[in-house]
Amino acid sequence: MFLGEYQHSLDDKSRITIPAKFRDGLGASFVMTRGLDACLFVYPRDGWNIMEQKLRTMPLSRSDARQFIRFLFSGAAELDLDKQGRVLIPSKLREYAGITENCVVIGVGIRVEIWDAKKWQSYSETAADSFGELAQGLVDLDF
Repeated sequence: MFLGEYQHSLDDKSRITIPAKFRDGLGASFVMTRGLDACLFVYPRDGWNIMEQKLRTMPLSRSDARQFIRFLFSGAAELDLDKQGRVLIPSKLREYAGITENCVVIGVGIRVEIWDAKKWQSYSETAADSFGELAQGLVDLDF
């Protein structure tokens, strides 16, 4: 399980160091793709396989399902950590998330997210203000 928030920055080769606590869970090879809310989703191989199986059950007759599947898979990249625990974030993914220098790596249970630091600050401040309202809305999801 991935937990926590870590501040990082891209090096001069657009690599980011994955926090040591996340490396074992991600494994040597993992999948990074465009996420929701303008961040990047990072899945260990087994987590990505589960996601892929769920997406296969979506009805292709629905245009929103097709669009979501295309967007998620076309942005995906299989990546490996180097010996120092760094990974090169592909340029199209950096552009999508607006990551230019400082970023935040967060654990979100079954996946890791990578955010531009300013976007994460803005997002987390807004979410903190409405945390109680968000929790009330989860009642419908049997939380």
